Amino acid sequence: MAVVLRSWGSGVVVLAAGIVLAVVTWTGGSPGGAVTQLVLFAVLAAVFSPLVFPRSVSAAEAARAGKPIVYWRPGCQFCLRLRFALVGSARRASWVNIWADPEAAAAVRAVADGNETVPTVVVGGESRVNPSPRWVRERLAG
Repeated sequence: MAVVLRSWGSGVVVLAAGIVLAVVTWTGGSPGGAVTQLVLFAVLAAVFSPLVFPRSVSAAEAARAGKPIVYWRPGCQFCLRLRFALVGSARRASWVNIWADPEAAAAVRAVADGNETVPTVVVGGESRVNPSPRWVRERLAG
């Protein structure tokens, strides 16, 4: 349960802030502005949630799939940058949420000097911590 709350935490906080702001705007006499704000914050909440990433698998499943592995966590701006840069090719990799899989977190710590720095990408045995989207796109294309 704690993993689920932590994974969705950023999105929930953004949505809650949007609701509060929309209520204040509505009571201030601007229902149209309130609706606009609420929609904007709902979209932002979705962006900061696990929803924008392909279905997360366990580290063991990712290893069996034989595809490149992208270790990520919800709320990580660098993971979002990579995910949006990989539009159209993101599903060619296995995406592993390190907050949902202790084995994945350990794998990241092993290549990131003991830190849980994400995104960490593993392709053909080569690991890169926070690689450039271009590097990942090139590996996924080949």
